[in-house]
Amino acid sequence: MAGGIDDDDPPVSERHARARKVKRQLSEGRLVKVAGTRNQVEGELIQGLLLEHGVPSMLRRTAGFDVPDFLAAGPRDVMVPESGLATAREALLQQPDLTSTVAGGAGPGGASLRRGPRAIEVGVG
Repeated sequence: MAGGIDDDDPPVSERHARARKVKRQLSEGRLVKVAGTRNQVEGELIQGLLLEHGVPSMLRRTAGFDVPDFLAAGPRDVMVPESGLATAREALLQQPDLTSTVAGGAGPGGASLRRGPRAIEVGVG
């Protein structure tokens, strides 16, 4: 072995592999909403996209939809740390097949960008 990975090393778990993609500078501060999705599957898709840009995220059920019978159905909020908000918004707006509503910092509502058939709300909680 000349500076490589030893064959005796245990395989890296999925959780460990995901954690290595997170950029520390994007993981500080309180959690804020960056996107709203229609269901858990769309939320996980957004989470994967954000992880590829180094932004950690978590899903939570949108207020008023925390009913166990819904399982994976029902709207979700994608939450990111404050330090990763700008990077997350930029990453989501670069996707050509998302319809996004971006919350502008100055006024209520913000600017609206229309792209493709899907409706995913992107903004600040």
